[in-house]
Amino acid sequence: MSLMRALVARFWKEPYSRKPVRWGTELHDRFLLPHFARVDFDDVICDLRRAGYPFDPAWFDPFFEFRFPHYGDLVTENGINMELRAAIEPWHVLGEEVTALGTARYVDSSVERMQVKVNGMVGDRHVLACNGRRVPLRPTGRKAEFVAGIRFKAWNPPSGLHPTIPAHGPLVFEIVDLWNRASLGGCTYYVAHPGGRSESNFPVNSYEAESRRIARFRLMGHTPGIIDAPPEEPAGEHPYTLDLRYRAGC
Repeated sequence: MSLMRALVARFWKEPYSRKPVRWGTELHDRFLLPHFARVDFDDVICDLRRAGYPFDPAWFDPFFEFRFPHYGDLVTENGINMELRAAIEPWHVLGEEVTALGTARYVDSSVERMQVKVNGMVGDRHVLACNGRRVPLRPTGRKAEFVAGIRFKAWNPPSGLHPTIPAHGPLVFEIVDLWNRASLGGCTYYVAHPGGRSESNFPVNSYEAESRRIARFRLMGHTPGIIDAPPEEPAGEHPYTLDLRYRAGC
């Protein structure tokens, strides 16, 4: 609320007169990832501080941790670090359907998105793969740091936009060394508990919720022996996101 009040006071005192930027598909591509959402948010905080409103970006760290929970980390022997976080995925409202209690409009919550951030990779040597597809890593502006989004179908609800597409879980990530044709390490993310456990209650606090997320992340899944990296796919209109719903090359 303090942020909203400060923005209202900021624009009341000095209206925004610059020409808006037409981001196009980047709004549903780049700015749905935690990294770029935080960079954009920090720019807003810097603008408020220049206008005389002493906001500290650290005040909003709990909100970002709650909205973009951390799934897990992978560190290879040669110092490459990979982090998985939840990202934003808009859910579509479907058409009206007749139910036992009347008419309802379901929300297709089957599609999810996550962010993968990698540090320490050499651009022309290392490649990140997810379920046998190359991840379109993009530089963040920092040395040897790359980020990308993964959009996937997490489960099969009774009503959805893509009823013929099967669920993509679990997601298997691995870092491939092109020079040596070897996998340097990998991890697996499960949408639900890997043992098939079905939770009947909501988590009582943040610690239980975190423990459930940790149980869905495993430091395993890389391919032994010689491996060839998957081919690079066209960027299309969403260059920051690998959409597993579409086949390679489509």
